Amino acid sequence: MMSYRFKGIFTPLTTPYGDDHISPEKLKENIEKYNVFDLSGYVVLGSTGESVFLSDMESEELVKTAKKAAASDKTIIAGTAKESTQLTLEFTNRMANEGADTALIRTPSYMKSLMDEEALRSYFLTIADSSKIPIIIYHIPRSTGLTISSKLIADLSEHPNIAGLKDSSGNVAFLGETIPQLHTNFDFLLGAASIFLPGLIMGASGGIITLSSIAPSQCLRLFSLYREKKWEEAVNLQFELIPLNKAIIETYGIPATKYALDLLGYHGGPCRPPLRSLDQTGKDDMKTILHKLNLL
Repeated sequence: MMSYRFKGIFTPLTTPYGDDHISPEKLKENIEKYNVFDLSGYVVLGSTGESVFLSDMESEELVKTAKKAAASDKTIIAGTAKESTQLTLEFTNRMANEGADTALIRTPSYMKSLMDEEALRSYFLTIADSSKIPIIIYHIPRSTGLTISSKLIADLSEHPNIAGLKDSSGNVAFLGETIPQLHTNFDFLLGAASIFLPGLIMGASGGIITLSSIAPSQCLRLFSLYREKKWEEAVNLQFELIPLNKAIIETYGIPATKYALDLLGYHGGPCRPPLRSLDQTGKDDMKTILHKLNLL
C-alpha cells in the first residue's frame, strides 16, 4: 500500500463527448491546458465527469487517457464507486491497473434506508483492506441522501489505506466536528468551493472543487493567500468566487460548467442525456458572471 498525502487543489474533469461518444482526444487536450497550472492533480469519473452515465469500458479509457496526458507531478484520482462492496472493489482495482493513483468512493445510496453506520463501516473497510491504491471517502449527501457521522469518519481515518475525505456537504459545523478527531495522516479535502477559505482555516488540507476547472488561477491564488496569511485579500477573493460557484453547483450544474469551458477555450460541449444543455438565459447569466471575474 502506497502512502499519499493530499494537499492543494485537485480539479474534477468534465467528460467531453462527440456524438454522445466519449472523446479521449478532447480530454487529453483539456488536461494539457491544465498542466501549466500548479494543480495537485485531477479527478476522473467524478460527479463533474458525469460518471453515473459512463460504461465501465468508457471509464477505463478515460482513466488511461488522463494518466498519459497528466504531467508527472499530478495525482490521478478516479471515482470508482458502485452500489455493492464487491463491484466497487473490483472496479477500483481495475482502475488502479489503468493508472489511477487513488480511488474516490462515495457511499452506496440506492438502499439508503439500510445503509446504517455499521454497513458503511464494513463497506469502506472491506474495500480499503484489498484495494491496490489508497481510497478517499466521498461524502456528498446532496446526491446520495446519506450523511456519514464524524465519529465513523474518525474511526475510518485510522486505516492506513484510507487516505482522506472529500466533503461536499458545505456544512461548516460538520468540519468543526470532524477535523479535530482525524488521524494525523488523514487529509480532509473540501468539495464545496463556497467555504474553501473557512475550511482551510479550520484545518482542511485542500480541495476537490469544480470551480477550479473554470477558474484554476483564482482558486490557486486563494490557496496561496491562505498560506501567506493575507486574510483581507483572501476573504475578498472568496466572496468574488461565490457567484460563479453557485451557478455551476446549485443553479445550473454541469451544463453551466461545460458551457463556461467552451467560452474559455477548453472542450466543454454537450452533456450526456438526460442532462440538457444550458438554455439562453443560463448562457447569458454565465457570460455575465465570467465577465465580472475578468475570465472573458
